Amino acid sequence: MGKKKSKQQRGIANGEEKINQEEILKTLGDFTDKDNWDKFFTLRGSDDNFEWYAEWPQLRSLLTDNLSFPEKHPEGVTILVPGCGNSKLSEQLYDAGFQSITNIDFSKVVIMDMLRRNVRERPAMKWRVMDMTELQFDGESFNAVVDKGGLDALMEPKLGSGLGILYLSEVKRVLEIGGKFICLTLAESHVLDLLFHEFRFGWKMSLHAISQGPPYGTTPELQTFVVVAEKDSSPTLVSDLSLFLGGYSIERHGNQARKLYEMLEKERHTRTKYSNNSDMSYTIEDLRLGAKGNISMLQPGRRIKLVLGEPGVSNFFYNCMLLDAKPDSGQFVYHYGVFIVPQLRAHDWLYTSEEGQWLIVVSAKAARLCMVFLDSSNSVFPMQSIQSDLSPLVKQLAPNYGDNDNDLQIPFMAAGDGIKKRDIVYQVESDLTGLIIVDDVIYEAINKDDPYKGHKYRRLTFERSENLVQSEALLSSKFDSHSSRTPALSSEAEVIHNHLASPYHNGIISGILLISSHLSTATSFGGLVKTAVLGLGAGLLPMFMKKNLPTLQIEVIELDPVVLDVARDFFGFKVDERLKVHVTDGIKFIKEIADSKVEGEEKSLRKIDILIVDVDSSDTSSGLTCPEADFVEEYFLLAAKESLSEQGLFIINLVSRSSTMKDAVYSRLKKVFSNIFCLKIEEDVNEVLFALKTDFAIEEQQLSEARNAVARYSEEAKEWGEKVADQSKSIELLS
Repeated sequence: MGKKKSKQQRGIANGEEKINQEEILKTLGDFTDKDNWDKFFTLRGSDDNFEWYAEWPQLRSLLTDNLSFPEKHPEGVTILVPGCGNSKLSEQLYDAGFQSITNIDFSKVVIMDMLRRNVRERPAMKWRVMDMTELQFDGESFNAVVDKGGLDALMEPKLGSGLGILYLSEVKRVLEIGGKFICLTLAESHVLDLLFHEFRFGWKMSLHAISQGPPYGTTPELQTFVVVAEKDSSPTLVSDLSLFLGGYSIERHGNQARKLYEMLEKERHTRTKYSNNSDMSYTIEDLRLGAKGNISMLQPGRRIKLVLGEPGVSNFFYNCMLLDAKPDSGQFVYHYGVFIVPQLRAHDWLYTSEEGQWLIVVSAKAARLCMVFLDSSNSVFPMQSIQSDLSPLVKQLAPNYGDNDNDLQIPFMAAGDGIKKRDIVYQVESDLTGLIIVDDVIYEAINKDDPYKGHKYRRLTFERSENLVQSEALLSSKFDSHSSRTPALSSEAEVIHNHLASPYHNGIISGILLISSHLSTATSFGGLVKTAVLGLGAGLLPMFMKKNLPTLQIEVIELDPVVLDVARDFFGFKVDERLKVHVTDGIKFIKEIADSKVEGEEKSLRKIDILIVDVDSSDTSSGLTCPEADFVEEYFLLAAKESLSEQGLFIINLVSRSSTMKDAVYSRLKKVFSNIFCLKIEEDVNEVLFALKTDFAIEEQQLSEARNAVARYSEEAKEWGEKVADQSKSIELLS
């Protein structure tokens, strides 16, 4: 983009006056305002040129090399120069042999001036008045688009990236396969970030630092770059960045270079992630950019895992699966539909397995189906509110519907809550917890191979988090699934303590077996592993551990005595010599042990071998559903580590939809513990984190050996061993 001289210039080659960049900006004002540009060019005239960013000698080789196409003579290379201004760049390209050049600018003043200046000497060059964000050309009509500062001008920080996105969408449209977008830019972070996003999928991208001759060599803050993006025939290609930065360095260019290299490293990491991980979750923005092909067109058999949600557009984020029906799916009633899966059914085989999801597509009779999985962060709201929140998001995923796009009605379908029968067994109001509810349920049979279909479950919920089931237990009585009569539910049914219905409870057990060496050593020497569980719930986890891990000595710490009464009266929780309960504050309990004297001295408290934090939050405004925010503060984590024995294991159940909050928890843990492991519960928001007190590094080989040991141990526990062994395979070092 050409700009005119002011009387105070910072520096022009060949000894001319120096141009003051700030004075030029003041003279021009808003870069995106057409009237400002008309006034600017009228005042300076067509002969008053200033080559913003770089001169022709610095650009010649790079531009001519990138504008050379196999089997094309330079005269036949079709080039578009948007926002041409009064720069000499087009003239210099023309004189170098590239004569099929179309120049556009939305300033009629400069277009008329440039036309008069070139009409005789360069008759083949074209000049048109046009907005670069609304190009009036057919698709794939140019071999190259050469931009000298045009994108930078559109990307004024106060205006956001909207104009830049429109412009680059047009650039991508008018370039043919193999065509190149050649962009001269100062590579400011907000501009480079947009370029990375827009040319991540289906483009080969390189970044070049322009050698800085006088006057630019003396002002490193004016370092100019050229971004070259070449359109690939594969719209989903994710290629590595090619860098040609020469002597551009942090030593010479300081903070500008540091920021650039940080962005490059981040982008390389992102591209590697997209290239290697076929099961990752995409965003609408990723799909718009072509990560999974042309999303506006149906592609039979395509299945995409994604996250929906935009700040300022929606209230929540949603885990989704987008499916384009397979060719053998039968006749369709709907071109596009949305299917909502409630939280209570999110773990059903029908919705979590790929096979089951394709069955849902067939039954929905939709050419494209967006399955939305509700979780604890959004399922507490009325379905009408959920649909209103989802509508603007799912509309962006609708396939083309011909001339009737505006008439496309998107039906919302939903699975039931999965409960065939529900009886409230008991309700009690607690001063600490609020209303506590115990209910018995029978779930609808979904998977014919489910060994527990037809069984009754007892659940514990708190009204403050009504749709978050605190605990769920399998009951002993079973009814005939072939009978038409639904059995009555009774508070007298017996809880089966050898079965863990909650996936994250199985995850905790798998981590104990995988990481803690105390189980084998305790068995060898006849001792017991001191285990503390903060948070009782219905008492299902400690009862299971007492029954199935005989080397554990378990102490449960529960703040609310009403919760203890409910666990004892309705979930069969019992204390004995190996399982005890303390009704007290968990943080205070841990701090007392952390502050106690060394073992063997008077009044010292024995350190804990396994410490489990499994408490919900009474205030989710912090972004945490579990645990309470205090339990992930650094002061508590330090106390927890100090309370552990030398080979102790710290376990925490983390539930949060906020990536920022989870990153903060990870960061605090890393400050305190050297060895941290993570188990992400499939199709759930739960993560179980494991941290060892020891600072000795745990290698992947040691984890692999431990997994084999868990598998052997689990063979002896056929009822629950297979689940635990499977989950141990998903425990990884937290990077």
